[in-house]
Amino acid sequence: MVGLLGRTRAQSTRRPSTAHHQHGSHEGKHRRGPSNGLRSALSGRSVAGQVFVLQVVIVLLLVVAAAVALVLQVRHDSTQEARNRSLAVAETFANTPGTRAALSAPHPTALLQPSAEAARKASKVDFIVVLNTDAIRYTHPKPDRIGKKFVGTTAPVLAGHSITEQVNGTLGPLVQATVPIKAPDGKVVGMVSAGITTANVGGAADHQLPLLLGAAGVALALATTSTALVSRRLLRQTHGLGPYEMTRMYEHHDAVLHSVREGVIIVGGEGQLLLANDEANRLLDLPADAEGQHVQKLGLDAGTAELLASGRVATDEVHLVGDQLLAINQRPTDLQGGPAGSVATLRDSTELRALSGRAETARERLKLLYDAGVGIGTSLDVTRTAEELAEVAVPRFADFVTVDLADAVLNGQEPDAGAGLRRTAVGGIRKDAPLYPVGEHIGFVPSTPQAHSLRTGEAVVEPDLGGAPGWLAQDLQRTAQVVDYGIHSLITVPLRVGPLVMGVVNFWRSEKPEPFDVEDLALAEELVARAAVSIDNARRYTREHTMAVTLQRSLLPRTLPDQSALDLAYRYLPAQAGVGGDWFDVLPLPGARVAVVVGDVVGHGLLAAATMGRLRTAVHNFSALDLPPDELLGLLDELVGRIDQDETTEDGRAAVTGATCVYAVYDPTTRRCTVARAGHPPPAVIRPDGGVEFPDVPAGPPLGLGGLPFETAELELAEGSRLVLYTDGLVEDRGRDIDVGLELLRTALAGADRSPEATCQAVLDALLPARPSDDIALIVARTHALAADRIASWEVPSEPAAVGEVRASVSRQLARWGLDELAFTTELILSELVTNAIRYGNGPIGVRVLLDRTLICEVFDASSTSPHLRYAATTDEGGRGLFLVAQLTDRWGTRYTAEGKVIWAEQPLP
Repeated sequence: MVGLLGRTRAQSTRRPSTAHHQHGSHEGKHRRGPSNGLRSALSGRSVAGQVFVLQVVIVLLLVVAAAVALVLQVRHDSTQEARNRSLAVAETFANTPGTRAALSAPHPTALLQPSAEAARKASKVDFIVVLNTDAIRYTHPKPDRIGKKFVGTTAPVLAGHSITEQVNGTLGPLVQATVPIKAPDGKVVGMVSAGITTANVGGAADHQLPLLLGAAGVALALATTSTALVSRRLLRQTHGLGPYEMTRMYEHHDAVLHSVREGVIIVGGEGQLLLANDEANRLLDLPADAEGQHVQKLGLDAGTAELLASGRVATDEVHLVGDQLLAINQRPTDLQGGPAGSVATLRDSTELRALSGRAETARERLKLLYDAGVGIGTSLDVTRTAEELAEVAVPRFADFVTVDLADAVLNGQEPDAGAGLRRTAVGGIRKDAPLYPVGEHIGFVPSTPQAHSLRTGEAVVEPDLGGAPGWLAQDLQRTAQVVDYGIHSLITVPLRVGPLVMGVVNFWRSEKPEPFDVEDLALAEELVARAAVSIDNARRYTREHTMAVTLQRSLLPRTLPDQSALDLAYRYLPAQAGVGGDWFDVLPLPGARVAVVVGDVVGHGLLAAATMGRLRTAVHNFSALDLPPDELLGLLDELVGRIDQDETTEDGRAAVTGATCVYAVYDPTTRRCTVARAGHPPPAVIRPDGGVEFPDVPAGPPLGLGGLPFETAELELAEGSRLVLYTDGLVEDRGRDIDVGLELLRTALAGADRSPEATCQAVLDALLPARPSDDIALIVARTHALAADRIASWEVPSEPAAVGEVRASVSRQLARWGLDELAFTTELILSELVTNAIRYGNGPIGVRVLLDRTLICEVFDASSTSPHLRYAATTDEGGRGLFLVAQLTDRWGTRYTAEGKVIWAEQPLP
């Protein structure tokens, strides 16, 4: 505080004076070296020196008192220990059975002296003396003392009591204990005395005394050093001044501070008010208990309180406090090693009041532009960006704001010249203004300010709408309503980015009687210029997003194919931030089987969507080969690897970094589902009872990595089970781990008797994030089994005569199904296929006929050789069998199994 007062005084007065000289003197002391400052502190003339001497004396007295107390305590403890040990040794020896017996022997000394000496040495006492009732010694460490009178008190002992005492005995000053030796009848027949000389009693204390004195010396040295450091700091704080000098300086500074015409405020490092002179109290109207409180709690206006609490440098910063305009200068107090805090001077600048309004207006406008930069363009949505512009400008700049954009801009395109505008956003202090509503299509007449802005790209200000015939001509009835409502002034600014004019922004004033002026026009242009960049960015994003979504939608299936094995429902939701590469598909396969596939291309944007289309096409083509799921994924893996190589950029990075996929084939004749996946989340199976499980399907590497094989898992699904395939966007998000997502999915899927459509909706209700960051594809398939009465199969011997039996069996089966119309063509088809199997294939041979949406004929054999369709010449005798099969059926083909191959053919039902 004293240092702060000294510096404050130096800042607040510049004329020569005794106090000034004195201040310079103690500043000179402050600049002296540390050794000189310490010698000054030790001199005793300054406050620091006096405090140092006093502290050293106090510490010395405390150390000496502590050392004496410790020595006395050690001596007392040693003496007490000697008393206790002597008494214990004497009682032990007195109660020894042989001691009493020896007293009645003819020569007690001969019996007791050896045992007494042995006990003395063992117990580490200086003597053990056995006495008779006349206090004559029978034993003694010095044999010449035997037979002589004992030195000590014996009367209490003869009365049957034990005593301890300090005496000057034959061995010198000592501590001894004397106890009686009693006969069985309680009569005292002798005494035993044991003791330790004073020299040995104080030996422990004497050994500990050097350690105690050494510790006391170290403590004194440490205390003196710490006291010197404290005094040195005090020396810096007091600048080496003595008590009289400090008192005089304080009185002088106090008088100066409270008599100057400028307010002086000293604020501590934590923002507490340390000092305010009379003028500062008057200017700021501070409460009586202001000192010690935080400046934010003194009732000051926010700007002044923030300045004083911040401690930042300020020069003639103007603040309006009450009805006074104060110029505030502020400097920190710790620039040259002083204490943390700041000192501020306040001056009443009444002559600047005329400028306060303009300064405040400028400040508000700068704040408006700053808020516009932060608050406009928070999303890449054209309409929302226009609404943000209206929210920022109302009511701080205008009472009403309308934003009119071309329809092409809302769709992401560049506007056409001469096209009308659509009201996109309206903001105002009230909701009942008679302006065009949101969504209204507006065609401005050529005389309006809006048409002029669109035509020239320049802003227009109409200070008086009631006297603006060009604007009134737009809609005589509506414009009259606007004027009657109280809206009297308008600024129209084109939304322009370079030569592109996207629309206009209209600022309307009704509450303030003053019309818009040129300065308002400049602010409006700056505000709209910032918003125009954000709207154009949103427009460009809308265009790119629309193109990507359109491409993506065109590549996804629009309808699902007809089939009988699965009841299907699906959901596809693109990400909010941009389209991705998720896809799904349902592919009917021969033999009433159905393949379901879900995939996900890494990345977002047009490239990901295009790659997704290529993979979906590839899956269609590979499925036509009727490959097992693991082999199909292997071909996809090679394809993605080639795509990565083809799309490699100039810097060597691949544009596509891979994809994931799960491929499942369901056979309704066996209720078996074969599944393989490549880096994709596992499928879920909902049992008919509503239980949910995630089957253990080998994960496999993502597509495009290459080098590792894919594996399949075969699931047996009860009829009515639901197979659920999905992409990772459903279960994984920035704020949710995939394990948590899978558990949420399990909970959402649980439940019996729910349709695939209801299952999809339940999953999205439970897991869909508010703003998906990735595409979501979900497909739910409920299984059906092909009834046993719709399946007919026969084993066929490998001999030509078996062909006729096959034809007869098929005719009977078709008659049972009511398909006699197909008997001839079916016999012809099976006759040709079985004949080829017998002639060119290997046994065993089997025939199966399935009645589904079509009539399916299948011939099995153990050969892996596939027949080829030939076109026989007119002179050829054979080669027309498969040609006839192709003509009589809708489709035919070959698929391979682990045991061989299947030749199949499908006929439409009548």
